[in-house]
Amino acid sequence: MSYDLKPMKAPRAAGGALRALVAVLENPATGALLADKLLGDSGVTGLRALATEGPPSSRPPVFDHGQPLAPLDGPARDLEALVGTLPQPPSTDGQPESSSAFVRAYQEGRTTPLDIAERAIAIIRQSDEREPPMRVLIAHHRDDLLAQARASAERYQAGAPLGPLDGVPVAVKDELDQAPYPTTVGTRFLGQAPAAADAEVVARLRSAGALLVGKANMHEIGIGVTGLNPHHGAARNPYDPTCATGGSSSGSAAAVAMGLCPIAVGADGGGSIRIPAALCGQVGLKATFGRISEHGAAELCWSVAHVGPIAATVADTALAYAVMAGPDPKDATSQLQPEPELAGIDQVDLSGTRLGIYRPWFEDAEPAVVERCYQAVDRLTDAGAELCDVTIDELEVARVAHMITIVSEMTTAHLAHYRNHRRDYGLDTRISLALGRRLQAYDYVQAQRHRARVWRNFAKVLDKVDAIVTPTTGRTAPELPEDALRTGESNLEVLGEIMRFAAAANLTGLPAITVPVGYDEGARPVGLQLMGRAWQEHLLLRLAAVVEQSAPRREPSVCYRYLSDRAQ
Repeated sequence: MSYDLKPMKAPRAAGGALRALVAVLENPATGALLADKLLGDSGVTGLRALATEGPPSSRPPVFDHGQPLAPLDGPARDLEALVGTLPQPPSTDGQPESSSAFVRAYQEGRTTPLDIAERAIAIIRQSDEREPPMRVLIAHHRDDLLAQARASAERYQAGAPLGPLDGVPVAVKDELDQAPYPTTVGTRFLGQAPAAADAEVVARLRSAGALLVGKANMHEIGIGVTGLNPHHGAARNPYDPTCATGGSSSGSAAAVAMGLCPIAVGADGGGSIRIPAALCGQVGLKATFGRISEHGAAELCWSVAHVGPIAATVADTALAYAVMAGPDPKDATSQLQPEPELAGIDQVDLSGTRLGIYRPWFEDAEPAVVERCYQAVDRLTDAGAELCDVTIDELEVARVAHMITIVSEMTTAHLAHYRNHRRDYGLDTRISLALGRRLQAYDYVQAQRHRARVWRNFAKVLDKVDAIVTPTTGRTAPELPEDALRTGESNLEVLGEIMRFAAAANLTGLPAITVPVGYDEGARPVGLQLMGRAWQEHLLLRLAAVVEQSAPRREPSVCYRYLSDRAQ
């Protein structure tokens, strides 16, 4: 079967044109006709007519390789023992400040967590006083942050820090509960009261001593991939503040990129960790479905949702993953999994590792993206990996099945909110939800039947290779259009380019990581994606660490540092 992934085409709309489009789509008399046209253009009509066999798969079938595990009590791993095995990036001027740098500074008495908290407060203020404002966080509480910092400083003074995350700044996507903040999910009407308790991953980070700096901006309800948010302001890309961060974990990626924190929590239903991490030049890991608890995350897209880290380095990503991963008694999906492991992620000899590349898919991206990603593949093969040409069938089916799945689930999750707050959503969100309400029950079931086929297609390839390599996105960060800042936009062409390589890992539940591999001619970052077998996160981290060793890193144009005086 030949490469079949089709570019998405539809007229772009923003501003007044977007308002008119929403009015037509939400009108009972005209909406059905326009919805049928848009659903047809996006591939839904074609999937209805595409024959398949077998029952639907209501969730990724990765659990065939899992087993019940006892719930964790505290952080997932022996973090102190882990630190010595973590791969360290090369020391260059462009390298960001890592969690280990903060801990060393505390241990050596060069600074304290209280000093860092005061500096974080200043960075947040300064970044939002810029023109344009960076808007990486939508909420932070000075008193809460200082209270956390005092407790951390007291632990260091007593010689009893909680581990290698104690006092390390971490931002949390506003899709997850964090006391004492409300959870708005990027809207202007949700989160009217503070969360009573932390989401499980936030609680694990807090128990490890992380300095939780605030709630990170996001694309409204996670239903877009640019980071445009008309309610809280668009998060800006630190490499070029006129450009998008990607989304939906927009503020999380930008906060790491500009130096506010070396680690942030993101969430990924269709690339929402990996896309902004790639466009902002950072590392992002979407683990196997069920590997990391979803408890305390907003209910949005149950069967494709993942929580995970965005971080400045592979080592920071591994450290955050080690804290987050493992079973949680409050999340049944997380109960069936093999023991998370990180053994061997610092081994640079890749002899015996087989990497699959489907070249028509790999090369379906901007020339600079393809070039940088091929250079990264060369670094992997130089380290001993074998590159194997493969074919992955029905990528267009995977794209459409994922789109139907995530839009149907998000529409269902917001049925009551839509009835009561339809006009409170941004216009681009209203379009997605209005289209979701036009999907039929048989569309969702048909998508799940094809989902099982897509899983088999990827499983067949991963029986022969250890990981599949692609670019993370089909393009680098697009410019933020002025006419979309207050309304959002509908731009299927850009959406398709950004999501081209991401959604398959959500539909199948397979783990995937993005690692920065360089920059285009405009100094905008490029990311390489590695997708592996279920529960093989440690291999993906190992491969990413090899790439990191020789990938160039540049400081972004907006860069703040805690441990030196440099700031831009």
